[in-house]
Amino acid sequence: MYRVSVILPVYNASETIDRCIQSIIDQTFKQWELICCDDNSNDNSLTILKQWQKRDNRIKVLYNEKNCRAALTRNRCIEEAEGEYIALIDDDDYCVPDRLEKQIDFLDKNLEYSFVGTQAFFFDEFGVWKTSKPKENPTKEDFLWNSCFLNPSVMFRKKDIDKVGLYRVAKETRRGQDYDLFMRLYAQGYYGYNMQQPLIYYYRGKNSYVKCKYKYRIDEAKIRYLNFKKLNLLPKNFLYVIKPLIVGLIPIKLLEKKK
Repeated sequence: MYRVSVILPVYNASETIDRCIQSIIDQTFKQWELICCDDNSNDNSLTILKQWQKRDNRIKVLYNEKNCRAALTRNRCIEEAEGEYIALIDDDDYCVPDRLEKQIDFLDKNLEYSFVGTQAFFFDEFGVWKTSKPKENPTKEDFLWNSCFLNPSVMFRKKDIDKVGLYRVAKETRRGQDYDLFMRLYAQGYYGYNMQQPLIYYYRGKNSYVKCKYKYRIDEAKIRYLNFKKLNLLPKNFLYVIKPLIVGLIPIKLLEKKK
């Protein structure tokens, strides 16, 4: 039985998927399985995944007959997982060699936490432009501003995310499924921690949030409202519910200047 199952949703990632998978192959911890699910890509991502599967029997490849988006695709992978732990990674990101080893060691020794994230090197086509440093020990109030965890850096105890029902598949979680899951975990008494070292390279354009479509800001407001209620953060903090809607009304040029 594998100790950790690495979950990899893939969509049109033919230019980045080799780097991502190679970073798992190169891990110092070897008792892993990698479960990939191609979300009906229209490039040759699936072909590349099958080539990797032939090279290493720890790699399993699934395929969606239609595009299902990240939440359902991740759930498919998790349902197939054999590991005690579930590690996330995205198809355009990659890990430092001892990522799995360090996160497994942390969860083995700190039973009070259900999941653990890390810091990350943010990079784009020009290279690393920032080291993101999420709060070490977030409380529920820290979710008011934004997510407290970098999704592709997180490792869960599988039994705990099974208990909360995995990722929620809904219209409003087509983009913010990770933010939604973290708050649902906290609402049910499962807490996370952020290791204070960067263990992944996270592809992130400098103005990715600024350029977010307004329909996704509406989705985020819905996610905030539903989960802030569960966390007993309302009505006192209602202004944080509509924060993405307000930001979406500010001209992009002004937001880019603030960056």
